[in-house]
Amino acid sequence: MKHTQLGEFEELVLLVVGSLHQNAYSISIKNELKEKTDRKPSIGALHSALNRLEKKGFIQSHEGGATAERGGRRKRFYEITAFGRKALDQSYELRSSLYHTLPQINYAGN
Repeated sequence: MKHTQLGEFEELVLLVVGSLHQNAYSISIKNELKEKTDRKPSIGALHSALNRLEKKGFIQSHEGGATAERGGRRKRFYEITAFGRKALDQSYELRSSLYHTLPQINYAGN
């Protein structure tokens, strides 16, 4: 398996897809991003990130059943793959190791 880097927004989207588990569809992902990060991504930017993540093998998607409340349209649900979870684990380990190399400086005295 090759190592593929995650952009910051992709990483956030991947984290949200994983946390929403089986309830991850575009609007729920967008709402969770807004609630947790105070970001308001456009639906187009979100779909672009979801498409990139799926192409990289970090998520997979499937269509749910048609519902009357959506006029017979289906929702596309997303779920994190084992490769996606591994990418998040690697990103977390890298960020944590870099964070722990920061010197202990008292910034209050500036």
